[in-house]
Amino acid sequence: MSPFQLAAIFVVLVACGSWINARTARLPREVAMLLVGLAGALTLKAISRFEPGLAASAAAISAIDRIDFADTVLGYMLGFLLFAGALQVDLEQMRKRLVSISVLATAGVSASILVVGLGLWSAAALLRLPLSLPWALVFGALISPTDPIAVLATVRRGHLPKPLQVIMQGEALFNDGVGIVAFTSLLALAVGTGFESPTRLLGVVFIDAAGGLLLGLAAGVVAIRLMRAIDDFAVEVMLSVALCMGVYALAQALHLSGPIGVVGAGLLIGNESKHIVMSETTRVYLQNFWTMVDELLNATLFLLLGFEMLVVPFRIEEAGLALAAIALVLFARSLVVAPWAIFLGFRHRLRGAGVTLVWGGLHGALSLALALSIPRGPEKALILGATYAVVAFSMIVQGLTFGPLTASIKRASQ
Repeated sequence: MSPFQLAAIFVVLVACGSWINARTARLPREVAMLLVGLAGALTLKAISRFEPGLAASAAAISAIDRIDFADTVLGYMLGFLLFAGALQVDLEQMRKRLVSISVLATAGVSASILVVGLGLWSAAALLRLPLSLPWALVFGALISPTDPIAVLATVRRGHLPKPLQVIMQGEALFNDGVGIVAFTSLLALAVGTGFESPTRLLGVVFIDAAGGLLLGLAAGVVAIRLMRAIDDFAVEVMLSVALCMGVYALAQALHLSGPIGVVGAGLLIGNESKHIVMSETTRVYLQNFWTMVDELLNATLFLLLGFEMLVVPFRIEEAGLALAAIALVLFARSLVVAPWAIFLGFRHRLRGAGVTLVWGGLHGALSLALALSIPRGPEKALILGATYAVVAFSMIVQGLTFGPLTASIKRASQ
């Protein structure tokens, strides 16, 4: 099966699944696609178990197994999804909440890594599972950042006050850069290839994030000037695509943060330029184009996330570790957001700020992509199983209940 044929199958499944969902359950699209993927994976597993000689199921499993999920997410989809998400964020409101966003995306992620890592290491020792402290910290690094793709999609459906909405969007857009750098450094420690000193690690994080942001902003300024010189919606949309892809690729080549780079470019284009250099026709086409890119890639990504259950090892003796991981991630999130929830409650009189920030801190495809990038070894199976359990719980349980939860909080506050 060629890559094009495989991609065609996934797009057909996304379209059909979305149509069925729109006609029946009307679940959030990313949750519906995840459930479709999980159902497909369970069906293929059942067929391979009871009809092992069936060629079609064997070919489907083999094709999914050959998909490099980590490369698909980090190398192709993430840049487009972050750029599309950044176009929708109110930059002026984000500036007002810059302190909260910055602390949650840096110190908050760091604190969560320690809490989750130490907790999972202790849980593994109690369960007599072979997971050392460095590997437990690797899990903490890949699971602590909130997933920008999942959070941005969920926030759009929530009944959120503007301060909470902006904080959750900003944190999700920027904390993945910190998490990826921490994950890379802790993975080097775990596999024995070296570890940077804390001071040097902070320097690497700063250079990686700040360099990526400056690159994105500089490229965004150039794109704005090019757009100002013309009035042609097709060319201006092309420029936005070139900006997204060019910044992400150049940042990777310069060893800077590609995700933060495209977020900076997207924020600038979405807020500074559309009211200055774009005609109404261009604004409409640009918004509609990137909305479709966001919806299609988002749905495809979560469908693929469901099918990835085929390659994630699950063993009954590791179920306790998976449950412990879910509890630890929620506990760490509660500790991290508690000071900001108290502040927002007093400053803006927001009821339920803590519950909203905790329950809306979703984890998704980015965490699984990082887990799948870990080199083969006994620890990888433990981390993969725990990661998938947290992601599935986050997307299905938290994702399905977040909208009703925020709606009930809003009614209670009126």
